Amino acid sequence: MTDGVPRPDGEASAASVPDHRRPRSVYAVGTEPDPRFSMANERTALAWVRTGLALIAGGIALTSISAVTDLPGFLDVIAVLACIFGGLTALNALASWQRTERAMRLGEPLPAPAALRWLVGGVVIAAAVLVGYAIVQR
Repeated sequence: MTDGVPRPDGEASAASVPDHRRPRSVYAVGTEPDPRFSMANERTALAWVRTGLALIAGGIALTSISAVTDLPGFLDVIAVLACIFGGLTALNALASWQRTERAMRLGEPLPAPAALRWLVGGVVIAAAVLVGYAIVQR
């Protein structure tokens, strides 16, 4: 689409992008990809944000439970780490969305999911530590 007129191949040029679309570092490059791909990229980013929110909610729940009961401060450390990783996961969602959207617009290969390994590793370590703690407390 150039100046609102569709091109024969159905794609839009970067010049036709309205000024209100942000971030410009994403929308000012390349050509418009198929909207289905952009929406799938957005859904993936929102799923990562939900994961971050779940980690934060879990951290808050652990803190609340340890405050009400007579549990040691060890759980507060786990709760703080869960909240920190939740925030980092949400930030990664934005960065990953931007990298993927730019790659689609430029016709480049899609980037690998950067946070997946450390998130899985963190969850496995947290689960192992909590299981170990539960066994020791019996």
